[in-house]
Amino acid sequence: MIGRRRFNRLPIRWRLALTSAGLTLVILATFAVVMGAFTDERLRDDFDNDVRARAADLKDRIRVAREFPSGRVILEQDDLVQVIVNVAASGDGAVRVIDTEGEIVAPSSGGPALGPPGEGVREVGPYRVASEPLYAGSLVPVAYLQYAKASRSLGATLDRLRFFLILGVLTGTGLALLAGLAVARRAMAPVGRLTRAAKHVAQTRNPTVSLPKPPSEDEVADLARTLEEMLHALDQAQGETESALRRQREFVADASHELRTPLTAVLANLELLEASLEGEDRELAASALRSSRRMRGLVADLLLLARADAGHRLEREVVNLGQVVREACGEVAPLAVDHDLSVSTPEGRGSSALVLVDGSGDELHRLTRNLLENAIVHTPPGTHVEATLSTDDGAATIDVCDDGPGVPFELRGRVFERFVRGDSDNGARGGTGLGLAIVRAVAERHGGSVEVGVAPAGGARFSVRLPGLVAAGSEPELRAPEPAA
Repeated sequence: MIGRRRFNRLPIRWRLALTSAGLTLVILATFAVVMGAFTDERLRDDFDNDVRARAADLKDRIRVAREFPSGRVILEQDDLVQVIVNVAASGDGAVRVIDTEGEIVAPSSGGPALGPPGEGVREVGPYRVASEPLYAGSLVPVAYLQYAKASRSLGATLDRLRFFLILGVLTGTGLALLAGLAVARRAMAPVGRLTRAAKHVAQTRNPTVSLPKPPSEDEVADLARTLEEMLHALDQAQGETESALRRQREFVADASHELRTPLTAVLANLELLEASLEGEDRELAASALRSSRRMRGLVADLLLLARADAGHRLEREVVNLGQVVREACGEVAPLAVDHDLSVSTPEGRGSSALVLVDGSGDELHRLTRNLLENAIVHTPPGTHVEATLSTDDGAATIDVCDDGPGVPFELRGRVFERFVRGDSDNGARGGTGLGLAIVRAVAERHGGSVEVGVAPAGGARFSVRLPGLVAAGSEPELRAPEPAA
């Protein structure tokens, strides 16, 4: 099971090549075993036939007789004794004549032990031995000629056969592996091109990229056409979605813009009405005035987010960020009567350098105010809230920290999303859930970033980092941000 999992983790081309090589190994090994067994048997038969033929040839050249009155078997031709000696001396084999009593007739001494005579070819030690009967004028043999041939030449031939068979199997398997890799690589090349094209689409998020067309009409070509159709459908869906979102953003922006004028008129009339009423009617008018102001704030939030989503060009100017932070703290001070609110800027710490950024003073003012209001609303009375402005490596950082309960861990990943609201800890009514979303939108429009963490005192810490300008030694000509709605 483990081996199968490892095999399945290999690239497809390697799996195909290894499968091909495995099948080739099985086929070649089977062929080698069958061919080796057949050839082994054939070589042994040929060797034995040669031994028998040599024994028969020597039999025809030897004459024996019985010596009277001893009855001992003797060779009739003395020159044949030399033949026996020559065969034995050649190292290729050995010849022996033995009578029926087991006495050696020739050679008289030396030579290997060939055992008793028998039928056919037998294996005796390192020899293959054939025996032929010798007659002396009767039908009963009086002696036997034994011819032995060393089988080491046969063994060497069989060893070479096995070596070449094994070499052929391994070579064939290796060639099958290389050929399988080459074929698989060629077959998988179109898939690789499709994969790279798909990764390019994923990186660029552009479904209009044209996929490479495989040269052949096969399964890969079907896959390419299917992916092409899928990308075309995704492109259409993306276009429809972007069109719908664009219309939605335009509607929100237009509606928010158009609502500002009537809301301003409603607020003015309610303020006049509140001043002219008394008692319960005055309270009702005041409640309506508060609701209208919240509505105006919501409309302003929606308008700002809609402009950010639509990518409207930011009207940039040189902004003194220290002044923005101080003014935002001054505006939220009436909301923090039961909190300890403090502000720290380089100017307040005795530095003559100004923290300057290139951006919209109104939006940066809104960003800072939203962070402060968020800290005040979501912390209990008596909490210390501090806004700190600092610089580091040419960047300006606004930190709003408190020593309250902090942001719940499960909410930190979503705290900058729209309409995400945490619980209020001071009895005040929650906002619209757009404050921190606006903070992120403004920071990103200015090329910066915002993150949430844990303050040194254990509460929440919101840090906005913005690209700064070169600090100046005197107050530049700045346009003051408009008062927040």
